[in-house]
Amino acid sequence: MNKWDSIYSRAAQRDYPAAAVLTENGFLLPESGSALDLACGLGSNALYLAERHLVTEAWDQSRVAIDKLQRLADSRNLPLKARVKNISPQAFINCAFDVIVVSRFLGRTLTDGIIAALKPGGILYYQTYTLEKIGQKGPGNPDYLLAENELLSLFSPLRIVYYRENGRIGDVNLGLRNEAQLIACKRAP
Repeated sequence: MNKWDSIYSRAAQRDYPAAAVLTENGFLLPESGSALDLACGLGSNALYLAERHLVTEAWDQSRVAIDKLQRLADSRNLPLKARVKNISPQAFINCAFDVIVVSRFLGRTLTDGIIAALKPGGILYYQTYTLEKIGQKGPGNPDYLLAENELLSLFSPLRIVYYRENGRIGDVNLGLRNEAQLIACKRAP
């Protein structure tokens, strides 16, 4: 059993709530269309999207997480297809989504694929950990942590709708710490 299968075999979906960048900005979602929850884990983002009538795909490498998510989606009769996928740039070939959500995952080599997979007018919601962390939450390996304003740079071809990265400014006991949030929209050609 791989690391993530082991983690997800002991976890419940409620242990992993949907990303705040998505739930606090759900009013930006289209009324219909297609969505992808990338590196979905137990799929809280995918469930949130499918409950809002978006035909949703959820990709992750963990068979355990995908099986749990699909069973839950089926029991709720949601338009959701969970897939075990090796998430690489090639995974996005021939894909097109109105919404893509990425939370607590960083794959810098996927940026171009994510952008290409967004339909014109499509929206990207992204939230993940930063180097400027307060405490130990999130990965320790800097390869999986964003540098200051890195999401803005990675997704500069898109129109930035919303960005937040509080870092260590002000009272570090308040506000969003440890993570950056981005919402961006793909321009029409």
